[in-house]
Amino acid sequence: MSTGTTAVWGRAEQQDFRSRVRGALLGGAVGDALGAGVSGLALEEIREAYGAEGVTDYVPAHGRRGAVTALTQLTLFTVDGLIRAQVRRDTGAWHPPTDVHRAHLRWAATQHDWGPDERRKDNGWLAAEEWLYARRGPTRECLGGFGDTVMGTLERPKNPTARDAGALTRSAPFGLLVGWEPQLVLQLAVECAAQTHGHPAAQLAAGAFAVLVHALARGENLDGAVQHAMVLLGERPGHEPVTEALQQALGSVRQGIPGPARIEALGASDAAEEVLAVAVYCALVSEDVRHGLRLAVNHGGPSRATGAVCGALLGVLHGETALPPAWLAELEGRPTLLELADDFAMEMTQGPALHSPTAAAPGWLARYPRG
Repeated sequence: MSTGTTAVWGRAEQQDFRSRVRGALLGGAVGDALGAGVSGLALEEIREAYGAEGVTDYVPAHGRRGAVTALTQLTLFTVDGLIRAQVRRDTGAWHPPTDVHRAHLRWAATQHDWGPDERRKDNGWLAAEEWLYARRGPTRECLGGFGDTVMGTLERPKNPTARDAGALTRSAPFGLLVGWEPQLVLQLAVECAAQTHGHPAAQLAAGAFAVLVHALARGENLDGAVQHAMVLLGERPGHEPVTEALQQALGSVRQGIPGPARIEALGASDAAEEVLAVAVYCALVSEDVRHGLRLAVNHGGPSRATGAVCGALLGVLHGETALPPAWLAELEGRPTLLELADDFAMEMTQGPALHSPTAAAPGWLARYPRG
């Protein structure tokens, strides 16, 4: 496939791709929800509250079980921005970082408005979802970065020293651009990370995550995907912290039975490269999705971030049917996640049937306006 718009997709390919897109978005949301109630607690506190095994199921957060946080909200708007970029391509206005930035500004409105602004005809359907108008622990860096309409760039990033995982956790959707070359996926994720995070480690961790998702969506195994990501990272200045974190994650796989001590040795802070390393390690050693996600949230670090990244990796690797049904059944926003995933898959596989420079399906433009 040379580009996402000219590829010819067979039926089996389309169904596999849709399952992986659903897996990435639902898996990330499940991991986010699983970690939401314990994020930032020490391991001893988690065990004191939930037993020796720690969290094994959803625990209440934000007033309910299965609640997602700002990490999932922002990921949804990343997907929305990427679809809008494809739709706007017909007009000759082709700059995906701008479209993603506009989408994240729509997310920012959900953090201070009471509900959807029905006067805004160019908002599209996602910004009209009332359940998204809730503040669920957004990072200061993301609120500040999207607090005005000025777009951070690689030359002039927002929050120049920000190194946390706020850009990383919203970057899985870039990897679902399977018709793109990996270098372009990396570049797009890095440019969009700069809209809120200026530290090279934060930007390159986001890029590496996108490249991992991209390789998995194309059918590679996770070990090979990590190797490829490190090769691409090696060409970028400032890559060392991220490359070393990934190397440490790979090396830890062979060091005995997985557990919280091994995870916390990879990192217990919210630094983007540490969150990525923990998530990759948990995905590599997982027996299945449930096992991997329980590992990813039961430690003293930022559990929702490590859970969300690990969940997206396992979801895109195995597809949606590998996700635990009981967790999906209680997941907040599942209808929205599924609808957006299917729209993304349809745009990427059948975009030319939906819109062109001379014609467009009116229903699609109502959902994803070109404005």
